[in-house]
Amino acid sequence: MTTAPTTASQPAQAGSHTSESHGEAARRLLSQFPPRPRPSAWAATEETREAVLARIDRPPLRARVKTTHENRWYGARKILSWLETFPGATWQERWQATPANTLGLKWTDVVLPWLAERGESAREEALRSGLLCLFVADVIRPDLPFLLRIVQTRYWREAVVEHRDPAGFARIEESADPVVLSSRPGLKACTQIAMILLAKGGGVSDITVGDCIELRQTETVALEKRGGDSRFLFYSLLKDMGQFPPDAPATLRALTVFSGQFTPDQLVDRYQLECRPVRDLIVDYLSERQPALDYASFEDLARVLALHFWKNLETHHPGIASLHLDRSVAKAWKERLRTKTARRRMPDGTMVEVTTPRASYGSLLGFVRAFYLDIAQWALEEPTRWGPWAAPSPISGNEITYKKDIRRRKARMDQRTRERLPVLPALVTAAENCLQDARTRLEAIRQTPSGSAFTVLGETFTKAGKSTRLDASGSACAHDTSGRRHHFALAEHRAFWGWAAIEFLRHTGVRIEEMLECSHHSITQYTLPSTGELIPLLQIAPSKTDEERLLVVSPELADVLSAIVSRVREASGAIPLIPFYDGLEKIWHPSTPLLFQWSSGGQRRAVSSKTIRKAINEILHAAGLTNAAGQPLNYQPHDFRRIFTTEAIMNGMPPHIAQLILGHRNINTTMGYKAVYPEEAINGHRAFIARRRALRPSEEYRTPTDAEWEEFLGHFERRKVALGDCGRAYGTSCQHEHSCVRCPVLRVDPAQRLRLEEIRSNLRERVAEAEREGWLGEAEGLRVSLAATENKLSQLDDRRHRATTINLGIPTFREIAGRIS
Repeated sequence: MTTAPTTASQPAQAGSHTSESHGEAARRLLSQFPPRPRPSAWAATEETREAVLARIDRPPLRARVKTTHENRWYGARKILSWLETFPGATWQERWQATPANTLGLKWTDVVLPWLAERGESAREEALRSGLLCLFVADVIRPDLPFLLRIVQTRYWREAVVEHRDPAGFARIEESADPVVLSSRPGLKACTQIAMILLAKGGGVSDITVGDCIELRQTETVALEKRGGDSRFLFYSLLKDMGQFPPDAPATLRALTVFSGQFTPDQLVDRYQLECRPVRDLIVDYLSERQPALDYASFEDLARVLALHFWKNLETHHPGIASLHLDRSVAKAWKERLRTKTARRRMPDGTMVEVTTPRASYGSLLGFVRAFYLDIAQWALEEPTRWGPWAAPSPISGNEITYKKDIRRRKARMDQRTRERLPVLPALVTAAENCLQDARTRLEAIRQTPSGSAFTVLGETFTKAGKSTRLDASGSACAHDTSGRRHHFALAEHRAFWGWAAIEFLRHTGVRIEEMLECSHHSITQYTLPSTGELIPLLQIAPSKTDEERLLVVSPELADVLSAIVSRVREASGAIPLIPFYDGLEKIWHPSTPLLFQWSSGGQRRAVSSKTIRKAINEILHAAGLTNAAGQPLNYQPHDFRRIFTTEAIMNGMPPHIAQLILGHRNINTTMGYKAVYPEEAINGHRAFIARRRALRPSEEYRTPTDAEWEEFLGHFERRKVALGDCGRAYGTSCQHEHSCVRCPVLRVDPAQRLRLEEIRSNLRERVAEAEREGWLGEAEGLRVSLAATENKLSQLDDRRHRATTINLGIPTFREIAGRIS
């Protein structure tokens, strides 16, 4: 990995997403549910100045407070006089002709100078009250961007509720939860509904789906906000009261958060390819492959071909227009593809570019090779369409052998499992402690008055004075002694779902997307025909492999499911039906009683995978778990799936049963999830030794007596002789009657060479004496001893030569380094 500092201004990457991606869903919905057009004229805007003022001066537009009424009437009279100086047949046309419609809160800057020139008093607050009164009276219908900039107080909402359509807002109160409606998100939702009435006219019953979509689009641009759960509540309030048709979208979160599926053209055009023919070719290829792929794989294929392949080539080889790549061009492209560069923020705040090896390098090459081979095959079937693009593949079959990558990945995953399995009990305990601590803090802050200090778990906090969230007991926010803000309700929310996710994943081994899609309908039961016993089951919906499966609910998992159901169940006992978004297929599913759901901004929504990962990371941070290198240990949701598989097989579950539980199509995939432990090799070796011992006499494995042990130790002590060491086996006698010079198992000590040479000289003299005296038998025996002595001396010489380093002519590292430098 290499790093390099970067400047503050960096060009946007070709694959970066823009707001257009998120706006595609809104455009599709607007074509199905168009907003109401604003007419050019209507009765109220065509009235005379005197008629408008007279209507303001009597109910229902007349304010109850005398001061408020006087300010509104004064401001409206001055604004109407000012508008009369602009062209137009209606008050709406005159308003559109003024520059005030684009100034937002500074619209009074063009009215006050006009009043000053006429010598009239300038009461800015009265002017603002008068404009509000004209809007409520439907004399002027302002644009939504203008309203979003000036509607910043509760008086606008209260004026619309009281004077425009009190019956419509009363129906909203009847159908909505009073706690939700009285909270800050609920009041904000009523303000949004009021803005639609001011901009579009009519009452609450006249609001359409298109009006709501148009408001959310305008908020996205004007307020530069895409998220904010509370800004979607107004749509839910209207939908719950039966305002919209049955085919209306269940939520508007899709407009600025999720974009849905894209066509091949839209996926490829993200990367702005310059060569139009190649761009069209990639689009046609994706269109042919799309029916056989799920959307996630289809999107990956589009990104590889458009971004990592062709956009990469166009960036480094401008003007390239052919798939027939030169050898040097293909080689340079593959070298660039081996690494990836990302920008990271360092602890000191600077940004650096970090270059790391690309783990998916082999997969990317496989996509591109398949692209070339498919075109070559299709060229035989449709020469006119695909023939001009057939070209030799720049990637050979040897370059995409996955055996080494699979082995390396298997080794990495096994190491992850071996590190995380032993500390899983500690993680479970930490999750329980975090949940208990979070509940203790939340209960403490709910019992504390606003603005008061309280101490919990050894820490002192000061409760915030105002509520910013839905909480019947007031604010759940507090500041510690350093001034840092804490939200105990959200902390308890993440602690619970972190604990629930860890327990759910480790007891089932399911994927995280399968866990988040489990609903109340997934909990079922089976009756054994033989005994009538009820077996609780958990139904896992088809996910990655499109295979449905059933899991037996253990007592521990039953406790987790019971806690989840108790948490999400309403007062009526039913689990709310909510829609959820499939992040892989990029589609919205119908409303379902999901188990993993929570209330956010007054609306029920599914718990996201991002929330689950963040919750698990917070528990890990609290646990302080580290790996062998002392670095913080991280858990991914898929680690629990590997741990589940490893524990199941090691505890005796047959692999083919584990395959069915995990939903794998291939048993080799299941065995790939199982980590190999050194303990298995040790136990296997010990079992082999036990079987081998069973074949030998049992008396060989009895405990030796003291005499036998002394005899055993004495054997090694008696091995030492004058010339060296005797190597005979234990329990065997000397075969040469202690004639050590003749014995082949004698290991001569090099330090006794002089003694051996003396023995050789003595034997030569004795042989000469025996020959001189005629002792022929004695001479023959002495010659045998002399030959053995000569042999022992030769062995010593050989050992001395072998101990000397022999240069075979192979260059050493020092010579290679010197030659390179």
